[in-house]
Amino acid sequence: MPQVRTAFTYLTVANGDTLAWGTRTYVMGIINVTPDSFSGDALSGDISAVVNQAVRFQDEGADILDIGAESTRPGHEKVSLEEELTRLMPALEAVAKRVELPISVDTYKAEVARHAVDAGAVIINDIWGLKAEPELAQVAAETGAGLVLMHNQKGTIYQDLLPDLGSSLQTSVRTARDAGVPKENIIIDPGIGFGKTPDQNLEVLAGLNALKVAGCPILVGTSRKSTLGLLLNLPTDQRVEATAATVALAIVGGADLVRVHDVKEMVRVCRVTDAVVRGWRPEGWKAS
Repeated sequence: MPQVRTAFTYLTVANGDTLAWGTRTYVMGIINVTPDSFSGDALSGDISAVVNQAVRFQDEGADILDIGAESTRPGHEKVSLEEELTRLMPALEAVAKRVELPISVDTYKAEVARHAVDAGAVIINDIWGLKAEPELAQVAAETGAGLVLMHNQKGTIYQDLLPDLGSSLQTSVRTARDAGVPKENIIIDPGIGFGKTPDQNLEVLAGLNALKVAGCPILVGTSRKSTLGLLLNLPTDQRVEATAATVALAIVGGADLVRVHDVKEMVRVCRVTDAVVRGWRPEGWKAS
């Protein structure tokens, strides 16, 4: 029987649900309400399609839905506050009425985050780790929302990749804590695919365990990313197996939460990996 990892922190989200980090891997399903997602799953303007995807993800076993209205793909164009809200709010409000899952809003803008939380989001996912708009931490502190702090930077130059990344994330955590965000509400993300070369992305995945120095749950997002495409010379819609491999490796390295496009498949990957790494067993399990 494998040694079971002990949960070291908890985050209480919508409906009083508690995410008990360390007991199993949680799955965050990606919903893009943009016209230009790198992964080919953009649903901009089609509210019924957004809701249908949210319901499907819920049925497939997602634990959280992450809704974003500004693309972060390489070469993307920034959108205004008004445009982001116009794309986001109708979709988020419609999803909140149809699903019971906690909703995360993928934004680095404080004003967008505030509107989203008012409409039902309970987690803020900031791809700039409070380095774009530090005041976003105040929104999380005032509303009690969970806060994902991702490492990101312009350029790919590092003195020492993993220590630099860890130091940057700890700075983001301190900014959040200084604003009044409880430690148990903070999640960190190494930002695979952001400010890193393909080789650096692989190095981060291999050294994920080093990020535990921050003392926060770890989210990893490798789903369909370009590094996988480069390794296998495959387009985005043929990277499911590659994503599955990185999800399993991330869990072995200490990930608590994975952000994915292919929810059904990755839930299955997580459960089998959890059974080996964390000692997870399905309800009613009876070993023969």
